[in-house]
Amino acid sequence: MAGAFVFEFLNETGRVQTAEDWRDPRRTKLWLYNLHYFDDLNAQSATARTAWHRALISRWVTENPPGFGNAWEPYPTSIRIVNWVKWALAGNRLEPEWVQSLAVQTRWLRRRLEWHLLGNHLFANAKALIFAGLFFDGDEAREWLQLGLRILHKEIPEQILADGGHFELSPMYHAIILEDLLDLVNAGGAWPGGLPGKMVEEWFPVASHMMRWLEGLSHPDGDVAFFNDAAFGIAPTHADLKAYANRLNVAAPISIQNSPVSLFPESGYVRLERGDAVALLDVARVGAPYLPGHAHADTLSFELSLFGNRVIVNSGTSQYGLGTERLRQRGTAAHNTLTVNGHDSSEVWSGFRVGRRARPFDLRITDVDETAIVNCSHDGYQKLPGRPVHNREWRLRSNCLCVIDRVSGTFEQAIARFHFHPTVELLPEQALRLPTGECAQWSVDGGTPRIVHTLWHPEFGASQSNRCLEIEYERPEISFTLRWRQI
Repeated sequence: MAGAFVFEFLNETGRVQTAEDWRDPRRTKLWLYNLHYFDDLNAQSATARTAWHRALISRWVTENPPGFGNAWEPYPTSIRIVNWVKWALAGNRLEPEWVQSLAVQTRWLRRRLEWHLLGNHLFANAKALIFAGLFFDGDEAREWLQLGLRILHKEIPEQILADGGHFELSPMYHAIILEDLLDLVNAGGAWPGGLPGKMVEEWFPVASHMMRWLEGLSHPDGDVAFFNDAAFGIAPTHADLKAYANRLNVAAPISIQNSPVSLFPESGYVRLERGDAVALLDVARVGAPYLPGHAHADTLSFELSLFGNRVIVNSGTSQYGLGTERLRQRGTAAHNTLTVNGHDSSEVWSGFRVGRRARPFDLRITDVDETAIVNCSHDGYQKLPGRPVHNREWRLRSNCLCVIDRVSGTFEQAIARFHFHPTVELLPEQALRLPTGECAQWSVDGGTPRIVHTLWHPEFGASQSNRCLEIEYERPEISFTLRWRQI
């Protein structure tokens, strides 16, 4: 909250002046969702805004009758229930009519669980039922609690993969789900005896595994890599969640820092680390087969940090909904991988749909002579005439990264793209300079390079100009090599 009834979400400021503003058609659905989350009740320095919060809750109850508008959709209702309960646990008094509203919201949610969406939505629904079931007394509250626990008993083993990754394969949503799980662990302590002890005990190692995965998919700057739907400012960072886990006595996982090769086999990501370089590689399938809504056509893409700076970056996510810009951001050309005949590797369509999907295969990883080598192929272009297959090989040394692309079969055009972070300065003679002053030299073999202007989307509602190196095939194999001095 930027002021009394003034909000900044997704880099867009708005004011709630009338009852209709809760449903303002000029706002995006995601902005209105944020309006109804009530996240600011539990934000940093929230106690300084208690008067604003009380006035906000009072207006919300009066101006949002049950079942009307975005306010009562199951997902924002789930988040709001948890936020109101947390706020009450922090020592804030809920007025009787607010308590009544909270009960009505939970009854409404109970009858509208998002079984049709599953994934992070159903997880949030279950968490809200558990929080409400602990907060209230009586048979109805116990039924909410038991239903929420039954859902999580099924969903946690399904959604959290053996390597600790969330099955939607978005580092951003992984962090959101990890915070949800830590909140549930916290609830076990806030209501002693309220949750089955055996179940709470089982959540501790799951949270620890998730912490390790998030560390592996975070850059040296501490924030997530941009694979699938991902942006800054939506989920807590690894450091935030690590501090929260420590307060809850969740065992710290074995750190992946300084490990030359870290493979997350079930989710399909690889982290390479050599000297001052960290490369994060996507050799993953397209999310859960039945839940690809947050997937991008980014198979065999990667990101690279040097000397703590992001250097090669996927383009990120600045919006949801329908439209050409959403499709462009999900498309293959917005990522550091290769397009064939101008097609996406997986058929992303509508806002959250995927048709035919690329399947990675023949993953091979070796680490010899101070060089980490990862080789993988995918079949996403076999739907095209000539049935081309894209094969990519990464070779990382302490002062050099070489990316080799091969396309078998016949095709008309193939273009590999490498998007540079906006702070990377491109210099003459195929050189670049990082914001911390270090320089690197790039070279290309087997194709025609050109530098084009494009956009990077670090946050929802935000875009920054950056440069992209495009390499068009001239021979069956092309390579991109980046060399830097070791310090």
